[in-house]
Amino acid sequence: MPKIVDPEARRLEIAEAVFRVIQRDGLAQASLRSVAEEAGLAIGSVRHYFRGHDELIVFAMRALGDRLEARLLGHLPDLLDPKTPRSRRQEITEALLSELLPVTEQTRAETDVWLAFSAAAKNRPDLADEAARLYEGVRALVRRVLDSANEAGGLLDDLDLAVETERLAALLDGLAWATGRTSPELMRTVLRRHLESLRRPEPAGTVKG
Repeated sequence: MPKIVDPEARRLEIAEAVFRVIQRDGLAQASLRSVAEEAGLAIGSVRHYFRGHDELIVFAMRALGDRLEARLLGHLPDLLDPKTPRSRRQEITEALLSELLPVTEQTRAETDVWLAFSAAAKNRPDLADEAARLYEGVRALVRRVLDSANEAGGLLDDLDLAVETERLAALLDGLAWATGRTSPELMRTVLRRHLESLRRPEPAGTVKG
C-alpha cells in the first residue's frame, strides 16, 4: 500500500529545509536543488508541491511568520486574564516580547532567516507583502500588550500608547538587527529596562505576587 503523505506537512518540511539553507548559506543559495538536497528529496518532489522557486520562498516566509505568530499568541490568554497577578503579567510580557529577539538558539535561527527575507523584500513585491503582514502584526500585538497593561493600571499616566507602540516595536527591531553583536543577556536587560520605564511604580508596602 503506498505511503500517504500529508501535502501541507510535506510543504512545511520543505520550508524547514529552506530555513536551514538560508541560515547556513544565505537566501541566494536557497535554490530548488539545494533545498531538495537539504530536505532529502528529489527535485521533482519539491516541484510537485511548489510550482517554482518564487512560490517556495514566499511560502517559506509565510510559514516562518505563522510559526512565530502562533507562539506569540500562546502567551496571550494568561496575559489578558484580569486575575493574573501584576508580577506574573510582567514575566509573561517579557517572555512574549523576547520571542522576537535572538536570545535562544531557535529565535537566533529565526532572526537570521527573517532578516534575509526582509532584505530581499525590498526588491521583491511578493515578499514585501509578507514582510508588511508581519510588520503590522507585531505592532498590533505590541499595542495589545500595552493596552492590556494600561487597562490593568500598570502603566504611567498620560502615555501616548501609539507612540509607545512604535518605540517598543522599534526597540525590538533594532535588537533583532544586532544579532551576533549584542549578547542575549544584554538584549533581555535592554528590553526589561524599557518596560520598567513605562510601568507605574507599585505603592509602598504592596505585596508582590
